[in-house]
Amino acid sequence: MLIIPIKDGENIDRALKRYKRKFDKTGVVRQLRRRQAFIKPSVSRRVEIQKAAYIQNMRNELEN
Repeated sequence: MLIIPIKDGENIDRALKRYKRKFDKTGVVRQLRRRQAFIKPSVSRRVEIQKAAYIQNMRNELEN
């Protein structure tokens, strides 16, 4: 449970912004979305390799 102490005279919008930032840092929503569907290890590894190849290709393009 997240607790956000509100200081005297603090704007509620500012407190909400702090709450949202703290909530995002916990990663709860990202974890829930990741767990919704099972991805086989071979598929996730293939995606990692494709991303690495794409990044390497972009770096090679910038060098030339």
